[in-house]
Amino acid sequence: MKITDVELMVLKSDGLYNNPEGAEEPLGPTYMGIVKVTTDSGLVGYSDMETAAPVAKACVDTPKWSNDEGMEFMDGLRSLLVGQNPLEVERLWYRMYRGTIYFGRRGAALQAISAIDIALWDICGKAYGQPIHVLLGGKWRDKVRAYGSTLFRPTPEAMREAAQVYLDQGFTAVKFGWGVFGKDRRLDVKLVEAARKALGPDNDLMVDTGWFVERTAKEAIQVVKSIEQFEPYFVEELLHPEDYDGYRQVSEATTTRIACGEQEATDWGFQLLIERGGVDVLQPDLSRCGGLTVGRKIVHMAERANRLVIPHSWSSDLLTAASLHLTAFQRRAEFVEFNTSQGPLSRQLIKDPLRLQDGFLKVPEGPGLGVEVNDAVIEQYRVA
Repeated sequence: MKITDVELMVLKSDGLYNNPEGAEEPLGPTYMGIVKVTTDSGLVGYSDMETAAPVAKACVDTPKWSNDEGMEFMDGLRSLLVGQNPLEVERLWYRMYRGTIYFGRRGAALQAISAIDIALWDICGKAYGQPIHVLLGGKWRDKVRAYGSTLFRPTPEAMREAAQVYLDQGFTAVKFGWGVFGKDRRLDVKLVEAARKALGPDNDLMVDTGWFVERTAKEAIQVVKSIEQFEPYFVEELLHPEDYDGYRQVSEATTTRIACGEQEATDWGFQLLIERGGVDVLQPDLSRCGGLTVGRKIVHMAERANRLVIPHSWSSDLLTAASLHLTAFQRRAEFVEFNTSQGPLSRQLIKDPLRLQDGFLKVPEGPGLGVEVNDAVIEQYRVA
């Protein structure tokens, strides 16, 4: 079996990403990239990616730089993969990484590699007739507890109303993030307090403080200590993604779990988060960190270091499905992130959208990702 084509399609939904004012949902992603890998056997693999899709598309479509063997270091990802065996995921990952190393290593190039890697695992599962979690090494669970992932509302009353909506939907854990958080310290505390009171003592609350708010390590420590009384399961993204030493200071000064990693890439990057950052919860986004090939390595690293892995999976059901497979593969797994947005790029990319059942999401059992892409929706929203 050989790869015959690698496409990165750019999708655009109606309306721009927005912060909600009340209990209503944000619209979700405005732009999204969809990777499609085609083979001569008829098997096709898919993945989404939440990035600047036109930039990532250029990383795929860039022509071959040299005809000399061994000179692949500024090549487009399609040229590196066409004619290759899609089942050799580990070798192809490194071929893509090395082949783009002059303009890659991180950012859009690595994110394109990540999505292609997921699509290759999707093909592998379809070729062998097995779900991805089996190919990763095994399944430890049939379902994973999901936390609803949403944005902070601007007032305590709106926070209470939103939290109740998620409880009514069946969630037993909710993460509020970004939005107005970080603009007013006193309001921040009131918003978290309102969420905790609405969720009650038996449901879990997560807080994403938004790394884009500039904080020193001491200021981040103050943020955590100001809301520790409300018992957040974790507090996420307090500092700039590369402030490893700052994360170490925060982790050592607080008792609440500190989470980070959605912006991190490669197993080397996550090694830094563990060894220098000392964070408690690693949050690899499979469409950014390097795909399932790197995700499996992160799980092994985390197990050795006794850290939790809770993948970041905000974009669509395609990424959530991939994250469910990685989470099923972990010996200890607490949660999977579930984007509560109802926009078309969040909810309509697969024909049978993922559904919450008693606070859990079932791990897909079909071959590959175990979900079927809705080609009509892709064509409807495709702009490039």
